Amino acid sequence: MTAVLNPAGPATSAGPAPAPGGRPRRPRSARQRIEIAVLVGPALFLFLGFVILPVILAAVYSLYNLPPAFRWEHLADPERFIGLANYERAFGSPEFVRAIGNNFLILVFSLAIQGPLAIAIALLLNRPMRGRAALRLLIFVPYVLAEVIAGLSWKLLLQPTGGVNAALEAIGLGELQRNWLADPDIALWTLFLILTWKYLGFAIILMLAGLQGVPEELAEAAAIDGASWWQIQRHITIPLLGPTIRIWAFLSMIGALQLFDMVWVTVAPTVRSMSTETMATYMVQQGQFAGQPGYGSAIAVILFFISLFVALVYQRFALRRDLAGAITRGVR
Repeated sequence: MTAVLNPAGPATSAGPAPAPGGRPRRPRSARQRIEIAVLVGPALFLFLGFVILPVILAAVYSLYNLPPAFRWEHLADPERFIGLANYERAFGSPEFVRAIGNNFLILVFSLAIQGPLAIAIALLLNRPMRGRAALRLLIFVPYVLAEVIAGLSWKLLLQPTGGVNAALEAIGLGELQRNWLADPDIALWTLFLILTWKYLGFAIILMLAGLQGVPEELAEAAAIDGASWWQIQRHITIPLLGPTIRIWAFLSMIGALQLFDMVWVTVAPTVRSMSTETMATYMVQQGQFAGQPGYGSAIAVILFFISLFVALVYQRFALRRDLAGAITRGVR
């Protein structure tokens, strides 16, 4: 409230109270509220129905020992309620613990290898050169391929009698021939190479888009002062590319934690259970094909909370500088 001095008595107040920013708040009209409801309503309905509700149902199912074809009546059966037993079983399972380790191993190697490689290629493609547009197109093609198509193609190429071993034999490197996707010792690393081929193009295009926002005047001024090309990239270009790198890293981390389709398509179930299992493939294997929907739901809940925890921690410590200037409240 705004104070008004009255000579005949104590101070009185009049007018609307100012907003924290100093401007008076204007109440929303009925038309504005209707517009907000119409615009936000469908998206909110879809979010609640296809994101929040499945998470709640999975959390409920995870507390029961459910048969493969269960009905709602099974949730009312007190004998099927087992509490947190599915979670205890999950964390006590060597297969699931190995699956968590595989997810985080792929996450770490994706950040350590794909990131620097994408930055280096993007810096090279950002320079004037012949055929630059064609190279960008070729690099991005693997990303736009469907995961099933890419996975099946590599599965055929990496068979013992496939194209990769035939190429090695043709160039005199027959001793390097392997059963790439059937050997548990190298299957995970072969899978990582396939993932790098598949998703590196997205990282490169993202870095190239970020490089368009780096002012050329800064590089020109540094060059005039005698800085080399590498010094310009290290001290000017890459630091200004920081927000793009952090966004890519966030997307890469979430993708690595939820990796499913490429693993499921390329690696056989027996080899997958020994070396390349991920949390998502383990969830589908146990929940659907092993006929244990309650246990599979518990794996889904664990995967959800691990992804949520990683996302919140990363946003708190890595994305904080990018979100510091965002206006999230007080907008009128």
